Amino acid sequence: MKKSFEKMLAGYQTFRNKYVHGDSSVMQYLSTYGQTPEIMVVACCDSRVDPALILQCDPGDLFVARNVANIVPPYEKDKMHHGTSAALEFGIRYLHVKHLILLGHSQCGGIQALLNHEKQEDDFISEWVSLIKPDSQQNTQDIDEYAKLALYKSYLNCMTFPWIHDKVSKKELLLHLWYFDIQSGQIFAYSEDQKKYQMLLNIK
Repeated sequence: MKKSFEKMLAGYQTFRNKYVHGDSSVMQYLSTYGQTPEIMVVACCDSRVDPALILQCDPGDLFVARNVANIVPPYEKDKMHHGTSAALEFGIRYLHVKHLILLGHSQCGGIQALLNHEKQEDDFISEWVSLIKPDSQQNTQDIDEYAKLALYKSYLNCMTFPWIHDKVSKKELLLHLWYFDIQSGQIFAYSEDQKKYQMLLNIK
């Protein structure tokens, strides 16, 4: 644990040297002019799936919302608390991002909790992941295959937000379904034409 903490502090120093110090400070620029990301990512909390690291982005490049199992809930305008929905509203209505990426991944603990819901007790997780619970036509018990099905369920939920639906219809917003395989380190993108996931880039 101590080694991990020391590694984190060394990383912070590297960040300071790269992005803060010098006349061309990235953070000074972002502080002066604000954030204008064109890409938003809804990703999982999993420590192995950091969008900025996987995509090698700099501060200011991505607007990111992370939750258990990278779920987009359906549009519900009520007095309850909606963290992911608030993040979507901020990114799409106020930052005017051009791309919305739903980033799922292999070996997802949230998906495992969903498929093994009868074997665990918790306060919040089971209720949260029930938003993407299997229906009668989605009877797979394979975690990775269901993670891909859940991405499409989140896509359908996205389209229940009137301002997402409007921007997608006007081609002002592009929606992407991406699946990250942890073992291979590869991203697979869903092709609407082919109705399947295909390698994002043909690179090794």
